[in-house]
Order: sequence, then C-alpha cells, then structure tokens
Amino acid sequence: MSVSEAKRVALLARPGEARERLRVALHDAGAEIVLEDDPNALDADALGNSAPHVVLVALEPAIEDSLERFDSVLHDPAVAVIFDEADLAAKRQGWEAQRWARHLAAKLHGHRDVLPPGREEDVGLQLEPGLPVTPAQLHEGAEISLHVEEAADMALELPSDDFAYTGGLQVREGNEQVVDVDDWLRAASPQSESDLPQTPPPLPELPAAVPPPLPGSVSKSTFDLSTLELEPLDGASAGATRVQGAVLVFAGIGGPDAVRKLLADLPTGFPKPVMVHLRLDGGRYDNLVRQMERVSHMPVLLAEAGKAADAGHVYVLPGDVVPFVDAGAVGFRPGDAIQATIPQLPPEDSAVLLLSGSDTGLVDAAAALGKQGALVMGQSQEGCYDPAAPKALAARGAELGTPAQLAQRLTDRWF
Repeated sequence: MSVSEAKRVALLARPGEARERLRVALHDAGAEIVLEDDPNALDADALGNSAPHVVLVALEPAIEDSLERFDSVLHDPAVAVIFDEADLAAKRQGWEAQRWARHLAAKLHGHRDVLPPGREEDVGLQLEPGLPVTPAQLHEGAEISLHVEEAADMALELPSDDFAYTGGLQVREGNEQVVDVDDWLRAASPQSESDLPQTPPPLPELPAAVPPPLPGSVSKSTFDLSTLELEPLDGASAGATRVQGAVLVFAGIGGPDAVRKLLADLPTGFPKPVMVHLRLDGGRYDNLVRQMERVSHMPVLLAEAGKAADAGHVYVLPGDVVPFVDAGAVGFRPGDAIQATIPQLPPEDSAVLLLSGSDTGLVDAAAALGKQGALVMGQSQEGCYDPAAPKALAARGAELGTPAQLAQRLTDRWF
C-alpha cells in the first residue's frame, strides 16, 4: 500500500506496553501514524491539526477525563474512533495478538478480510512419501483454552428438555467422575402412577359450621386470594405505567463508534428504552458505559438482571444479561441467547438496528419483526467496517442509513 493510500491514524495512549503493541499493530496494518501522544499531556488543538482519518484510543481510567478536551474530533462524523482496553492491549500475545491485528486492519481499510494469510491459496493434492500428518500433529502447540471458552459460551444456547442433566458427578475409585444414569432418569422423568398416593390422607374433623376444604386446597375462610397483588419489578415504582416496546441496537467490529454517533443524536426524554448489545473481548462493559455517557443525552446504565427497562434510558447489555418481554414491557434477566428476545417485542412499539459487525444470525428474526410493523434498519456501508448483517438485512427489504440518519428515523417515529 502506498503512503498516499494509507489511513492517517492518531494514537492516543499513555507510554507503556499497550502503546508499543498498538504502534506495531498499526504499522503492520499499513497505517500512517500522524500523531502519537499521551492524551493527558496532549494539547487540545494538536489532535485536530493532525487531520486524522482514524483515532485509536488505548482506554484506561487515567485518561478518561482528558478525552473530553478532544470531543470536537472524537464526535466528528468524518473521523472513525476505535477504542481498545489498554490492559488487554498490553497482554495480547501470539495468536490473540495476530487475530486482533487482522481485525484492526479490517477496520482501517473497510473490508471484512480477517482470516490469516495463505487461506486463499488453492493448494492441490500433492503426493508425499511417508505417513500422513495426524490431527494431533496438526494441532500440536495450539491454544485450546480459546475453544473451550467459546464452547462454554455456546452451551447455554443449546436446546434442552426434561432429560437435560443438571446434577453433579460422582467420584469413584481412581478419581473417575461418572454420571449415575438411573438417578438422572428418575429425576428427569415424571412420577408414575404407582409413585403417587392412591388415597388422600384422612382429614381432621371440623366443626359443622365450617365446610371442609377440598383435598390439596386452602380453606377460603383462612386465605382470600382476592387480596393478592403482584409486586412490581425493581426499578419500576408501584402504580407506574410500563412503557411498551424498546429499541434494540446490535453491533460488533467497528460498532462502538457507530453506537456513539447514534446515541449522540437521540434527544433527551426519548420515549423508549434503548438497549445496546455489543460483545467485548475483555468484558469491560463498565468502560463502555462511561464511553457512551460522554455523548448520550440520556442516562446510560449497565443492564441488571431483575430490573425493569425505563423509557429515556440507554442500557448496555453485558454478556450474561438479556432482555425479556412481559405484556409488551421489557425487563432484564440472566442469559445470553439475546436473539430469542427479538420475536417477543411488540412490533408497532419497537425497533431493531443492526450496525457494523452485527451477527448475521440476527437478520432473519429482525426482518420478520419488520414485516409485522417494527422499525428495522441497518447501518449503511459508508463508515461501516463489517456490513455483512446490514447488507443481508437490506436484501430482505430493510432500509440502511448512517448512525445519524437512524437516530432521526427513531426520533421521527416516537418523539
């Protein structure tokens, strides 16, 4: 890539290992670093004067207050902003560092090619002497923990039934851990008729003036069901009217910048809860909340299981909390299968937005909700680093727009 084609990048990071690694990654990605400095010491005008196309920020608590001085550049629609966790950047090594560098290159150059070199070669079958390489030899030295973590994340999304094993393991001689199948089936199977009592136990003799209660029931004279009321969810005051529907915003690679621009254009008092689902490698969703607070006109909170979603608030969804819908109103509960939430939303009162890097597995559910009357849109290719999901959504008839245009459509519909 020639210098004239290289992206102009400003690197904002404190001196240290994270800054060194990010500088190397930028060089490997073919970027032109036009500014590299500690944001705590950098002059407020220096960032704008460097005319960057992209600003890469190694985010940590020590620099968060200083970033406010550069809002005019960080909020410029013509400038892409990439946030990386400084502590994660400093620790990346080997395969993980190479993977992140490929994603960084994709963000800088606006393509989706994040596979390692050599996968495009069409290598024909070549006969060679000796035994073929075994699978164990192919994966010798491979880091298995990454695949184990991925499998653990997906486990809860797999279908289950009454025979799903939820018990523990028994330890036998030699530390062998086994499942007792008989105990498993007995716990999972419904009781047979022979296990149920054939006749109810005799009832105590009651005064003639009080009719005896039915077996298994509570006497009406001692318990009046008409006095019971449901306790409101935490965060919702008793007697308050819950808002119907919500706005679900999905993003991935290149997504934080798009979400920031979307929230910056939504007005105070927007009459729907806005929920942001953006997977983070390090799980530092509290930092993402602080990033969004800087630009949002609405309060930004980390979603908590057991709480209700209130209108006029932005909720960042961590990896272990998902929305659920009860009578059209939205709250939060533990889980990670967020795609199941989309069909539950009341269409006329809800919106689903797929921004850069969204999971393409969400497209069908979002498109189906759009056909029922929901506002379903995707991010346009301009400034979109990973447009696979938005393009698939557009192929199903949905509209695309920049983050600012998406915010305007939401405002026109409900504000």
